[in-house]
Amino acid sequence: MNIYRTILSIIVIGTIIFLPHAELIPFFGYSIPILLFTWLVLKHSNETFSDIGFNIRQFKPKSIIIGCLVAVVTLAFMQLVFHPLLDFFVSLEYKDAGLNNTIQSGNLQFFIMVMMGWLIGGFYEEIVFHGFIFTRLEKIIKGKYSTWISFVMTTVIFGVYHFQLGTLGLINALVVGAVYLALFLYFKRNLWYSIICHGFYNTMVMILIYYDYL
Repeated sequence: MNIYRTILSIIVIGTIIFLPHAELIPFFGYSIPILLFTWLVLKHSNETFSDIGFNIRQFKPKSIIIGCLVAVVTLAFMQLVFHPLLDFFVSLEYKDAGLNNTIQSGNLQFFIMVMMGWLIGGFYEEIVFHGFIFTRLEKIIKGKYSTWISFVMTTVIFGVYHFQLGTLGLINALVVGAVYLALFLYFKRNLWYSIICHGFYNTMVMILIYYDYL
């Protein structure tokens, strides 16, 4: 990757991280310009979304089964093992950023949030974080350990991106994000597995919040 493309990639990565938190575009509207910027950078590098793992033709029915199973196991681990163990050693703050009230405010709001959990969480975040940012970092870093270093950096970035949820929410996003990225890599860089896992994980969490179990 030449210096120009490196700088361009870093600018877009910064935009992906900071634009949503600037609150310049309401109600997840930031996803549209960011996806456009991502597409333009890929096009400039003679790539498409297929090159970062998102290809309609790569969808396989088993991605639904595997994605959902991994989501269930991950949520069970986080709630029954990870969080209780973490609470034993340290008390960390969690902020719901108003999501809980929105989810519990009615059936329509709940349905809208579930849809956003799939469109923004499942599709958008997987494409721009575990598809675009991860592969750009690999190209920038290069070398024998580029994949491992990019894995760690992407996971940290994804966790910090959720800082508005407090320290506990940040750590939760970091751990779960590592699962999504590992799933993407294990299945030969096919984003459908992580998209399904991410979307279903979000759905389960919202159901638990809606019925006041979480």
